[in-house]
Amino acid sequence: MIIGAGISGMQSALDLAEVGYKVYIVEKSPAIGGRMPMLDKTFPTNDCSMCILSPKLVECGRHRNIDILTCSDVVGLAGEPGNFTVTVKKRPRYVDPEKCLGCGSCAEECPVNVPNEFNQMLSKRKAIYKLYPQAYPNAYIIDGNKCLKLKNPKACGKCIKVCPVDAINHSMGEETVRLNVGAIILCPGYELFDAELRGEYGYGVYDNVITSLQFERMLSASGPYEGHIQKADGTEPKKIAFIQCVGSRDVSLCRGYCSSVCCMYATKEAVIAKEHVPGLETTIFNMDIRAFGKDYEKYYNRAKNEYGVRYVKCMISSVKELQQTKELRLRYRTEDGTMVEEDFDMVVLSVGLKPTAESLELAEILGIELNQYNFCQLKELTGVQTSREGIYVAGVFSGPKDIPETVMQASAAAGDSAAFLAPARNTEVVERVFPEEKDVSGEEPRIGVFVCHCGINIASVVYIPSVIQHVEKLPYVVYATNNLYACSQDSQAAMKELIKEHKLNRIVVASCSPRTHKPLFQETLREAGLNPSLFEMANIRDQCSWVHMHEPEKATEKAKDLISAAVAKAATLKPVKKVTVEVTREALVIGGGVAGMTAAVSLAGQGHKVHLLEKSDRLGGMALRINEGFNGEKVQGYIQKLINDVKNNPLINVYTGSDIVEVSGYLGNFKTKLDSGQEIKHGVTIIATGAEEAKPVEYLYGEDARVMTQLELDEAIARNDEKVKKARNIVMIQCVGSREESRPYCSRICCTKTMKLALKLKKINPDASIIVLYRDIRTYSFNEDYYREARANGVIFVRYEVDNKPSVKLVSNNGTSALQVTATDHILRDSFTIDADLVVLAAPIVPPESNQRLSQLFKVPLNPDKFFQEAHMKLRPVDFSSDGVFMCGLAHGPKTIEESIAQGKAAAGRATSILSHETLESKGVVAVVDPDKCAACLTCVRLCPFKAPRINEKHVAEIEAVICQGCGTCAGECPNKAITLQSYSDKQLIASVDGIFANAAPASN
Repeated sequence: MIIGAGISGMQSALDLAEVGYKVYIVEKSPAIGGRMPMLDKTFPTNDCSMCILSPKLVECGRHRNIDILTCSDVVGLAGEPGNFTVTVKKRPRYVDPEKCLGCGSCAEECPVNVPNEFNQMLSKRKAIYKLYPQAYPNAYIIDGNKCLKLKNPKACGKCIKVCPVDAINHSMGEETVRLNVGAIILCPGYELFDAELRGEYGYGVYDNVITSLQFERMLSASGPYEGHIQKADGTEPKKIAFIQCVGSRDVSLCRGYCSSVCCMYATKEAVIAKEHVPGLETTIFNMDIRAFGKDYEKYYNRAKNEYGVRYVKCMISSVKELQQTKELRLRYRTEDGTMVEEDFDMVVLSVGLKPTAESLELAEILGIELNQYNFCQLKELTGVQTSREGIYVAGVFSGPKDIPETVMQASAAAGDSAAFLAPARNTEVVERVFPEEKDVSGEEPRIGVFVCHCGINIASVVYIPSVIQHVEKLPYVVYATNNLYACSQDSQAAMKELIKEHKLNRIVVASCSPRTHKPLFQETLREAGLNPSLFEMANIRDQCSWVHMHEPEKATEKAKDLISAAVAKAATLKPVKKVTVEVTREALVIGGGVAGMTAAVSLAGQGHKVHLLEKSDRLGGMALRINEGFNGEKVQGYIQKLINDVKNNPLINVYTGSDIVEVSGYLGNFKTKLDSGQEIKHGVTIIATGAEEAKPVEYLYGEDARVMTQLELDEAIARNDEKVKKARNIVMIQCVGSREESRPYCSRICCTKTMKLALKLKKINPDASIIVLYRDIRTYSFNEDYYREARANGVIFVRYEVDNKPSVKLVSNNGTSALQVTATDHILRDSFTIDADLVVLAAPIVPPESNQRLSQLFKVPLNPDKFFQEAHMKLRPVDFSSDGVFMCGLAHGPKTIEESIAQGKAAAGRATSILSHETLESKGVVAVVDPDKCAACLTCVRLCPFKAPRINEKHVAEIEAVICQGCGTCAGECPNKAITLQSYSDKQLIASVDGIFANAAPASN
């Protein structure tokens, strides 16, 4: 059972359902999706939130092994782990979701207007409403507290009269159901801090002071203002201020933790706002900018340098409204101590995250422990386990985190649950059955075209009505329509009905990227009885509205051309038959550190054989150098136990001192040859190659033993090094070799590591003077407590700028050499010098050189920093774009041991989605060879990056369909034109080009 249906709940449910488990989702609201549908864009890619979420909503909503209980709450738990009985109370919806068409006629007639909670009270809704346009279930619900007829049975009833399917039933009552489940995953999400508790900012008093989520709804195309930013009087603002840490890092309000996401969402909102309003000035008032996630530092730098977002380090002391102009006057102290007043048109409060009130009640019902801030207390070094066996947690309920971390933890929780319930796999599931595929080979093309608004991503630039008029006149088009979101649940259901109604045999969707959405639409075609290859997509967002946002007329004409090309090609499409192959149900895990060993143990726990490869002569990886975790965990004891678990597991084969020399094969059937000559056959690969601590090239490192890195200091403390015990003046320098041009990323863990080391040093010698020279302190989530503790223990923090870095030099002092550190005080604006006994450098985490070679062997990408690049930063954080290969731990990017453990479990969970199947199908779009034209010249064999072609016994080339990734290299290079990429033949591509120019105006002389 999954409790909560936000992105974490949906991901856990889909992972479990795909590997053979029946899943119940219990969601308190009327629809699944959680907070993510409220967002406009997502950082750091600025992807449309609904665009990337909609496929998950649809997939979750129509999955045969997922039952969704909305408007429901868990009220009781009995039984034991593996055999729980959960009591669920279902509140009445007063609308039958099985009958409701989602047409909205009821809401149009309803006379009652109610503040819209989804739009953060910026607009009204009716007493009968749908939570948001793309909601699943695609059904309305009646607000029992506001409905006139529920208050007085003789009153109103207008909704009943206009409902065309008799779906409304005011006599519905509460239901109680009892469900037998083996494990529970808690994903109850979060609430926002009540900004009215920070009265000095004027929220709830001044109309133009709003919260960050209200601003998100303002930016959203489906929000109350359709993406237009406006003040309370309807005019556009010219200056917007963002105030950080509202309800975070505030012990006076029992919110001592950092909410982890506020700096980045404020940066995103400032950037997007500047795109919406030309010339807009945005200022973010902050204490530190915590851009610690993967590629977040680069996003922060782009905001400053390319978009001109202004960052001011200070705490705002007050916000006052000017009565005449309604402008907001902010008072703050600059870094040099000067008090400044500045006026803005709008103030956005970056409010923190906190546990929901319902989750506190849920914790009591389930008997699980909470931490001091009422978040779920994780069992140490598990990543997902609560204090009660059989109950797991994912998402913000375990601590503030962003979407990638949430999705990662959700897959980890699913992986742990699957291992815990392994004996019950496939005992409760229903096999997927598609309708018989309709033979359209003898039919004339009947094309249906669906043009998506994508909120305002497309419709704010491209004039959709004009596009529809154009499309309706194209050859073979028998039906054309438009959708606010073509990928939503109701649009997908409507598409299936329209295919039947109009006897459509080919479909064109003009919307966003086929990279993310093509599989969703092809699945809909299969459910409608059409071959998925009879589908074509025109990307009028990325290739049109986004790149031509300032030229709407030209963008509209280009959209017409792109769709004309897609329609012309669609008319030539033919059904493609898929090839089925068996799966080698074993895994190869590369890297024997914490993440790799965790993944191996998780896979073995689910019954899969694992080959664990480690290039060094021992298991343990970088963790062998760490004695204590951030929360006091005894890391070496944990590592030794994990090593013993690996070595004693009969399903895990360990290969130390081994390296890879060759990789061949494909999803479900890889072959990896080791330097020993041994060949391993496996169905999936998990890359967990770890990382290293960089060796600094500045501050006298390597020239003086008193200058050391964080890990070296940790080791010195463990061995009671005399120079550590005797040190009286210690300087710790942050961001050494990172957040610079050569390494433009943050190593995430260094700031927290500094706090822990400083506290250890204070424990060794309470009188020691410790100064930390930093750029931003990034002690995210509960790690903020250590920063506060360090300050309370007398550790001094001095900020420096990257263009005025500290210096370290050797000077003579009474016949001995001293380390002289010079830095500039950011408040006094004056330099100071310290004679230090120790200088500790926060060196970055860097990827191993072997990543480059593995990238080539497995045909998987690296990012510019040489860490492995995931398929999608938000929704596929452990998957590669190459199917069957996954990543975890430091191979993905810098992270803590606890985070590496969670990601190792997540990678194992995702890998199980392949290993749990006996067979797999080819992707459909593959290259085929005409044997009559093939000269066996070996061009295709040499060029294919995936090693799909081979020369058979008849001396002609043939291509392994399951290996082929459909890149088309062989088809383009074949000298005899013997190879054709299905759905991309010369005839089809020529038809596409002809389609573009069919209606082109003649060129003028």
